[in-house]
Amino acid sequence: MPYYLYRITQFGPVKQLEKLTQFDAFKDAAAAAKAKRKEVDLTQCKIQVVFGENELQAEEALNTVRPAEPLTGDDW
Repeated sequence: MPYYLYRITQFGPVKQLEKLTQFDAFKDAAAAAKAKRKEVDLTQCKIQVVFGENELQAEEALNTVRPAEPLTGDDW
């Protein structure tokens, strides 16, 4: 399954996803993401690598809201 490189821009609660490219190996995708992060202004957007069977699955993973981690132990 491929690794996708996305530029994510958020305007309020709405995320705008722009697929930049895709790679077969994570090593190549990570290197491209690091290079792209040096080129762009990261205050305006975020560059992220995501793994998925296809673009739809990758975009669903990027749009999924993760629940907050539970408070345990000393975090109380």
